[in-house]
Amino acid sequence: MTINEVSRQYQIPRKILEEYERWGGGNSVKKVIGARQYDSRDLEYLSLIMTLPDIGFGEDEIETYMKLAFQGADTKDERLRILEQKRGSLLDTIHFQEKKLNHLDYLRYEIKCFRK
Repeated sequence: MTINEVSRQYQIPRKILEEYERWGGGNSVKKVIGARQYDSRDLEYLSLIMTLPDIGFGEDEIETYMKLAFQGADTKDERLRILEQKRGSLLDTIHFQEKKLNHLDYLRYEIKCFRK
């Protein structure tokens, strides 16, 4: 598939495809008659790139993570560390929100039970 076909079929913005190539993902993209061709491995990487923002990764974090991913199995410990750190941060956010919810529920309880 060409860059235009990938962009159209999978609804991946061309900017992301260009960043993918700039980060080193384009190394696996072959040129056929002047047009780059994406294979199934490229589509797996692109799917990952599209998922990372949904789980809280910023642009710089995505770039760092993807550059490590392109290097292969040798970077799995570093990638796992990044994911564990992101998970911990998300858990902290969840716990903070739970505390706020508990306070809110207590205020509701006070109003319902004591009719203030």
